[in-house]
Amino acid sequence: MSGSYDLLSQVYEPARHAGAAPVKMWTRGVPVAELPMQQLLNTASLPFIYKWLAVMPDVHFGKGSTIGSVIPTRGAIIPAAVGVDIGCGMMAVRSSLTAADLPDTLAPLRTALEQAVPHGRRVGRGKRDTGSWAVPPEAATRAWADLAPDFDRITDRHPALAKANALVHLGTLGTGNHFLEMCLDEADRVWFMLHSGSRGVGNMIGTHFIALARREMERFFINLPDADLAYLAEGTEHFDDYVQAVDWAQRFAMANRAVMMTHAIAAARQVFDRPFTAHLEAVNCHHNYVARERHFGQEVLVTRKGAVRAAEGVMGIIPGSMGAKSFIVRGRGNADSFCSCAHGAGRVMSRTEAHRRFTLDDHLRDTAGVECRKDAGVLDETPRAYKDIDAVMAAQADLVEIVHTLKQVVCVKG
Repeated sequence: MSGSYDLLSQVYEPARHAGAAPVKMWTRGVPVAELPMQQLLNTASLPFIYKWLAVMPDVHFGKGSTIGSVIPTRGAIIPAAVGVDIGCGMMAVRSSLTAADLPDTLAPLRTALEQAVPHGRRVGRGKRDTGSWAVPPEAATRAWADLAPDFDRITDRHPALAKANALVHLGTLGTGNHFLEMCLDEADRVWFMLHSGSRGVGNMIGTHFIALARREMERFFINLPDADLAYLAEGTEHFDDYVQAVDWAQRFAMANRAVMMTHAIAAARQVFDRPFTAHLEAVNCHHNYVARERHFGQEVLVTRKGAVRAAEGVMGIIPGSMGAKSFIVRGRGNADSFCSCAHGAGRVMSRTEAHRRFTLDDHLRDTAGVECRKDAGVLDETPRAYKDIDAVMAAQADLVEIVHTLKQVVCVKG
């Protein structure tokens, strides 16, 4: 870390379990439940962990490995740690618009964005998923032309993946916590921001290789503390295939966000009564992915499961909930975190618990001032289902510096 931040070093909380690698946790001031803590210790017990796990303040329970964890490995990858939404991440662009340019009501803009970007998943008997394209637009087909040759090479070796909804999902939002927003920054400048990943094709790739990794564990009689920690070892049959497939899915996710942003900005141009420019500032970053990187003098595989690369000077995005602030950040290059930071606020409870605990009135209060869904169907995404984003940011002050603070005024949920 650079000299001006030396006093912020060692802010992580150490954890250790007998026979396991250390765990360094940037979690002061934010809750960490018992289940994710046990998941972290399970992951740390694997023999190929490099040095230690780094745990971000948005940490919460996930499939196999904990969401909000950075898992450096040598000689192996855990497909379930990368997950099934491979390459999920964020994109944000700043426009020349300001708050003074906003119309009196933002409902028409929300409608325009919802019509421009397929979202959610609504199917009926004999009907297509309305969260996909009926006829893919030109931006999607252009992006697919760059992706198709490598996808063909992947499906030649793994034919089952050819059935994935790849092209019809390229430029679509998805479900759950995926969103498309218009925000204002600290200077009342208008930003467009979205959150999505590799959609159905990434899910199919992830699921396929998670199953293959499990079979590898059975084949070699390897017992694990959690079956979802099944791994592919370098030099074995499926390792290189997975590396190729996961890299492709990450490129698909990046293209998916770019196509959506193109359509969102085009839709906004139809609503605003004045011309504007976009992409004055732009960030497009993953937070569910694996990459080869160099740390402490060694080349390692770094899996960020709900974490963002925060190398020195690298820009990233840390969103809050649908009623809270979000942040454009610049990495400080903290070596102990493997140059990483949080990917968002992080859930504080399950979706089922949120539906049980909160009422529609709670949701209406917590999303006041935001043009968004106000129905019971989004209670699992209501702001109080997430951690306090200010506490999350305070816990990682040595990982990133805040460049812009955004507050959404329009939110489209998947």
